Amino acid sequence: MNPAHFERLEVIDDDIAAILRTKSSIERLRMANEANKTARARLAGHLKTTNPAWSEEEIQAEVARRMLH
Repeated sequence: MNPAHFERLEVIDDDIAAILRTKSSIERLRMANEANKTARARLAGHLKTTNPAWSEEEIQAEVARRMLH
């Protein structure tokens, strides 16, 4: 792994970890999926605002590129 990645490593808060331990695996997966969908929607909205000439396909391609890198 690139050492630069470690600069962005985040540690989960103890209170959040305690809450997550009370959730089932399915609940945690649902939460992660919802967070992902929210991040994608917010990024798409930002890209639409800053690049009004882009097509929906271009927006989605850029969302995918940014989320995967």
